[in-house]
Amino acid sequence: MRLSSVLKQRIRGFRVVDVAALVVCLTLALTVYAFKTSAGAERTDISDIETQIRDQSQQVRLLRAEIAHLESPDRLERLAGQYAGQAPVSAKQEVTPDALADVAARKSTP
Repeated sequence: MRLSSVLKQRIRGFRVVDVAALVVCLTLALTVYAFKTSAGAERTDISDIETQIRDQSQQVRLLRAEIAHLESPDRLERLAGQYAGQAPVSAKQEVTPDALADVAARKSTP
C-alpha cells in the first residue's frame, strides 16, 4: 500500500486528503475561537484590576493628604497647648551642651 494510493482513496465520495484538510481547518477554527474567548475574559480581568489600581491610588493620595494635615506643625502646636499645656521653648529654657550634666543632676535628685 503506497502513500499515493491512500491519498487517492475515497470515503463516501470524498478523498481522504479533503476530509483531513477539513478536520484540520475545523480544529484550527475552534482553537482560534477558544483562544479569542479566553483573551476577552483576560482583557476584562485586566480592566477590572486597572480600575482597582486607580481607586487605590486615589485612596493613597487622600490618606497622604490627611497625614500631611494631621502632622502640620501649626495644628500640633495648637493641640499641644490646648490639651497638654505645652508651649514653645523660650530662650531662657535652652541649655548649652556644657550645662546638660547639671540639668541631669537636678532631675535625678528629689
